[in-house]
Amino acid sequence: MPKDYFLSLEGDDSLDFQSDEEEELSMMDTDVDEKSSLLSGHESYNESGTRKVSGERRKAVIYEEALHMCGFGKFHIFLLFMCGWAVSSDAIEVLSVSFLLPAATCDLSLSSDDKGWLNAVVFLGMMVGGYFWGSLADKWGRRNILIWSLLVNGIGNLGSSVSQVFWLFLICRFFSGVGVGGSMPVVFTYYTEFQHKSRRGAMISLLATFWMTGNIVAAGLAWIVIPREYLSFYSGDFIFNSWRVFVALCTLPSLTAGAMFVLMPESPKYLLQKGKEQDAIAVLKQVHSVNKSSKPFQLEFLVLSEEDIEGCSNLKICESGFYQKLKSTSSQLIQSTLRLFGLSLRRTTITLLLINFSLAFGYYGLFLWFPELFNRIDKYGGSFCDSKSGNSTDNNTICQPGNNVYIDSFLTSISNLPGNILSIFIVERVGRKPLLASSMVLSGLSVFFLWFVKERWQSVLMSCLFGAISVVGFNMLDVLQTELFPTEVRSTSFGVQTAALRVGAILGNVIFGLLVDTYCAVPMFLVAGLLAFGGLASLILPKTTGIDIH
Repeated sequence: MPKDYFLSLEGDDSLDFQSDEEEELSMMDTDVDEKSSLLSGHESYNESGTRKVSGERRKAVIYEEALHMCGFGKFHIFLLFMCGWAVSSDAIEVLSVSFLLPAATCDLSLSSDDKGWLNAVVFLGMMVGGYFWGSLADKWGRRNILIWSLLVNGIGNLGSSVSQVFWLFLICRFFSGVGVGGSMPVVFTYYTEFQHKSRRGAMISLLATFWMTGNIVAAGLAWIVIPREYLSFYSGDFIFNSWRVFVALCTLPSLTAGAMFVLMPESPKYLLQKGKEQDAIAVLKQVHSVNKSSKPFQLEFLVLSEEDIEGCSNLKICESGFYQKLKSTSSQLIQSTLRLFGLSLRRTTITLLLINFSLAFGYYGLFLWFPELFNRIDKYGGSFCDSKSGNSTDNNTICQPGNNVYIDSFLTSISNLPGNILSIFIVERVGRKPLLASSMVLSGLSVFFLWFVKERWQSVLMSCLFGAISVVGFNMLDVLQTELFPTEVRSTSFGVQTAALRVGAILGNVIFGLLVDTYCAVPMFLVAGLLAFGGLASLILPKTTGIDIH
């Protein structure tokens, strides 16, 4: 990050945030001294960047303790809003399709099957992008990959806004999904590696709430723009009507987020893992300076964990594994993936794969269909699975959605707020696993009872209940996925896990599109069952509350 940018923050007393936990955490300073080790030697570097140790005595500090020394303040607040804007842009991109489906039905001649694929194709792109970008982030750095993936997202979405035929619109949505698939796992990895364990769970939960912000922005923007036909532009065969204006506006968050990350530094934990110790220390010093922490920052030698300190006691080459020659991207991807399914991580990896699949199939397989289902209820009355609305295949009668569709969709989107607030304040007290398990089981029950409602207001109420409960599960899953894997495979693991999530979302939307007009009860009960199964499976995950990440 440019130094004058940091200086501008340091001089702004209006941004001076002091953590309520500073006084409580000051007792840990004694632990820092006790855990630190004196090593013989001073460092020198050869041409390849390998550090050699010899000579004088130096003090080693583990990474978690260095984060504690940095304190909490302006930098972390700014980081939260930067990463939060990126998360919001991804949410807007993913959810925007669901809001345009009722209006785009006639323009693109969409059947229910087509709508299912339009909802699903962005997740297909995310599945490809999550694995691809995640491995690149473990090799080339978090920040660079984050910038490029956000730009790909915005450009793909902008292309879809001018697409005049279904197949081209579908292709552009796929490439936009490739961008989202990279930014989502990388932004959480990047953000987590700046957080101390004492507040990590709450801060990740706070970041996850920005998905809700994106959801609300997309719903509000759809409500404001799509019903306004006077915003449309026509020139011969080229049509740029109000729902296309909505799609174009949805590109702005990802493009602006990508541009703003140019100002941010690389993750110090990534730099340390790659053997760039002095670069990592420089970033941490900047964080300490911007935060105006009351703790002194005296750091000469930085290691990832206590095991690394013990490994350096032979006074030869410390952390030599971090200075290996760079391998090819494909080799890095394969090695990281194989480690995820090795003996030490296999059980955690497989369990999280099942949970991601279940939660995505249940949530996205239903939530992205809410605007379409609200449109059918508005036109024909009844409930979600009422035969009158469910069997309607005459698209010409539902091309122009009424205002109620967007009001109901906005209420469902804003229903995420209570669950997000709750998860922030109780995550450290209750724990990740209990919240994830209870959220998914209760979400399944709310979907089960959707089958029994008969009126529009009842459908909206149960949809809001589903939204409020299920978001807690997503927040806890975000926390667990960043805490359960070591630094060198964290982005790859996030990419693999989100790939399973994308498969669930794809199948959920495609199956819903195939069955919604004929056997609506089948996908409803399938969603309820998978959510309950995923919640119970989460109980076998390891505990991560208050534990160092490595």
